[in-house]
Amino acid sequence: MSTPTPQGPARNRILATATRLFYSEGVHTVGIDRIIAEAAVAKATFYHHFPAKDELVRAYLEAEFARQRGAIDALRAAIGDPIATLVKIFEGLGDNGASAAFRGCPFTNAAAEYPDPAHPVRQTIAEYRRWSHTLFHDLLAGSGHPDADRTATILMMIRDGIVVGSDLDDPKALRPAIGEAVDRVLQR
Repeated sequence: MSTPTPQGPARNRILATATRLFYSEGVHTVGIDRIIAEAAVAKATFYHHFPAKDELVRAYLEAEFARQRGAIDALRAAIGDPIATLVKIFEGLGDNGASAAFRGCPFTNAAAEYPDPAHPVRQTIAEYRRWSHTLFHDLLAGSGHPDADRTATILMMIRDGIVVGSDLDDPKALRPAIGEAVDRVLQR
């Protein structure tokens, strides 16, 4: 991850504005001048906090990554049981995908706009994906699953299908299939 910049009201406004615009319209379609105008900051203030647009994109993804880690940590603490936690994660993906505000996964969307795997934005995406796979692996291993690594990879594929399919297809029709797919993989 990039080195954090000191937090402040202007930086927070820039990041909040970028988050809203990047998620709803795409990273490359939103220009810096528009973010500056909608965040109501001076250009110098913007560049003080984010010397380049790619640094803002990484900050946007890192903030989403931190939000998801916090939500998962809270979910794990509340549920306790590893398999019940996995099922709840996938139910949440289905619920999120069925939301009218859903525009796909921010990480998947950004990956489509940054095709070079060596690019710093893609490195942030790769870190998020490693965390997701490790999360699934650890929950499976914690339940005594006999092939946690392979099953975590299959769950990643299901996760990817959910976040893409929910944006492209009727998410309400996908929701029953999500539970069935997870049940089959977990052999419940």
